[in-house]
Amino acid sequence: MSILFDDFRSWKQYCQTTGKPLFEPVIEYEITQKGATESHIREGLLRAYRVMCEAVETGLTQDMSSRSGMVQNGGKKVYQSPVTVLSPEFQRLVARTLAAKEVNACMGRIVAAPTAGASGILPGILYTLQELHQLSDEKILEAMLVAAGIALIIERNASIAGAVGGCQAETGTAAAMGAGAIVYALGGNAEQVFNAVAITIQCMLGLICDPIAGLVEMPCIVRNASAAAIAYAAAQMAIANFHAVIPVDECVSVLGEVGQSMESRYKETALGGLAATPTGQAIARQVLIHDIELLPDTDNSEQSDA
Repeated sequence: MSILFDDFRSWKQYCQTTGKPLFEPVIEYEITQKGATESHIREGLLRAYRVMCEAVETGLTQDMSSRSGMVQNGGKKVYQSPVTVLSPEFQRLVARTLAAKEVNACMGRIVAAPTAGASGILPGILYTLQELHQLSDEKILEAMLVAAGIALIIERNASIAGAVGGCQAETGTAAAMGAGAIVYALGGNAEQVFNAVAITIQCMLGLICDPIAGLVEMPCIVRNASAAAIAYAAAQMAIANFHAVIPVDECVSVLGEVGQSMESRYKETALGGLAATPTGQAIARQVLIHDIELLPDTDNSEQSDA
């Protein structure tokens, strides 16, 4: 089959009719698409999860300083902060999400879930979820499959790319994936899982994509952290049967409509928002000058060869 489901309603109905858990049709889809066995798919998922965890740990233990100067070990600073505004668990969630995203900004190894720009969200969420609830790797892998199904449907009906739908599409999708994964992993039913997705999308609507100097660093990194926090809040509401009111498929439709109506300067062009501020423009000029200085001196090279 070419797609998993057209919408969340179809996914829910299929599982209710067959009695299958939410992750099973997703792994069936993966097997069909890749022509691989279920064990091979699970092995790949486990490798991806290990990379996610490694990104968290790398960001918290190694130097995360980017060439632009915008990334300066933010994850470690939050993780080690002696002044705690949040609960220890919440503080670790924020720090881990920042850390994993900073690894991406510093050219480290990450998992694009669903994109590199949102690559800190699922690692921070899943790492913390497993720690808090002592979940098995198997349960985490099932939750990752559910998250993948969520992304596939959002991509089909809206977008997962900042260049197409703004940051709401990119970090918004990752947050929705995370919220659904949390609820599934903690025993939530399909209604609760998709309700978490709907709540998350409602919280993320309208968020623009305005990377300073065109780099996927700021404000991308801090938005990863806020998106992880929204995902946990949405999951808590959904698993307590707080109702999103607007069905998830309608929320996805709105996500697509809002993305289409955004001006192009708010879609990863670095022409609007924070990127267009005086400070943002100054950083862009500094980065450009730095890149030019790093280029090889072609004329001198040619003279030397002669």
